[in-house]
Amino acid sequence: MPTLADVVGILDAAYDPRWAEPWDAVGLVCGDPAAEVRKVLFAVDPVDAVVEEALAWGADLLVTHHPLLLRPVHGVAATTFKGRAVHRLIRNGVALLTAHTNADVATPGVSDALARALDLSVIGPIRPAAASGPGDGATGSGSGSGSGRGLGRFGVLPEPEPLRLFAQRVALALPPTSAGVRVAGDPERTVRLVAVCGGAGDDRELLAAVRDAGADAYVTADLRHHPVSEALEEGEFAAPGAGPALVDVSHWASEWPWLSDAAAMLTAALGQLCGHDGGPQRGTVEVRVSQLVTDPWTLHAPQK
Repeated sequence: MPTLADVVGILDAAYDPRWAEPWDAVGLVCGDPAAEVRKVLFAVDPVDAVVEEALAWGADLLVTHHPLLLRPVHGVAATTFKGRAVHRLIRNGVALLTAHTNADVATPGVSDALARALDLSVIGPIRPAAASGPGDGATGSGSGSGSGRGLGRFGVLPEPEPLRLFAQRVALALPPTSAGVRVAGDPERTVRLVAVCGGAGDDRELLAAVRDAGADAYVTADLRHHPVSEALEEGEFAAPGAGPALVDVSHWASEWPWLSDAAAMLTAALGQLCGHDGGPQRGTVEVRVSQLVTDPWTLHAPQK
């Protein structure tokens, strides 16, 4: 069987930890690199329900997009919910690995998966990675000059469609959540060039880059009142309809499509490692994507 070190090496090659933001906490959280890996579970959030799923399935490794320990801690006593999660994982022999902002900027990465879910033909990142950034030159599908890596993606629809139909496309493409899909813009405006950014994407520089590129719509999560209001006003100030329509989706839902991509990548790489490509046969690793909805919002009450 491959070891945890083997699996970490594959994931680090695709989602180099050196690509993560300085404030982020990615990589192996707990686990013995020499331990054998037979089952790997992918999920967005390392919440208690996901930990329980990993234990019930008998996973040897849990890979999550969001970090369990994003902020520095001085201990992991089981007196806190995060400490309890660490104790449960270690006690049951389950390793935990996080691929967060390093997976956001990888190619293919989180936003590539979101773009494909919407049937977009990707043409490039919203905020390209620096050509000489950390990790360039390392092996793996996400390495290289940085020309393909970066935050967010621009993509083109197969055919133009009105915003109201595009909003339905988004709603049908992503797993349902209680908050649903919110839209800011003229329902009849034509949408062809689309920008997407999995996770929180109302950074002022991102919004400006999307507007300057002439995107018709921008799909992301966690859009706040003031950035949205100002983006719409700036677009109208430049010219009627100059700014993009804004489509706000669940943070969890926007990142969930990436899990299948990461799982497929790991399965293919392990197939080569374990000899399933014609070499000497070794053990087979089961890979699963969690179907649990870990979006924290659980109820939507429509107002008449």
